[in-house]
Amino acid sequence: MENAMDFLLEQTKEKENQAVMALNKAKSELEGYYTQLAQIEKYRLDYCQQLVERGQNGLTASQFVHLHRFLGKLDETLSKQKQAETQFKQQVENCEHYWLEVRKQRKSYEWMIEKKQQEKLKAEAKREQKQMDEFSTLLYSRGAK
Repeated sequence: MENAMDFLLEQTKEKENQAVMALNKAKSELEGYYTQLAQIEKYRLDYCQQLVERGQNGLTASQFVHLHRFLGKLDETLSKQKQAETQFKQQVENCEHYWLEVRKQRKSYEWMIEKKQQEKLKAEAKREQKQMDEFSTLLYSRGAK
């Protein structure tokens, strides 16, 4: 039984390590997403400022249409990026939930192993006490004769 519990504990520790790595990866991907989103938003803002500056210097209709169309594509890209945020957040949440479950399982195994060890020590102490009592009784009975 001890070996089986130790085996289960080791497997659970390995699962927990993998869960932590998956959680860290998901968090890193979410961070990367936010970095990329910020870059796109900054690029859009810079492009809008360029459009205003060029507009003040005079733009042809075709240049304006081209720039306006490009801004529309940037807005579309931003919209798609913002939709992806939910997926990234959900992945972090799923990984965190799984990690907490595996951690709970590991702690349960550790608790059961500890309990078994305590029971074993208690039984051993009880057996030793019984032997000491028997030895004392034997010595007393020999001394009384």
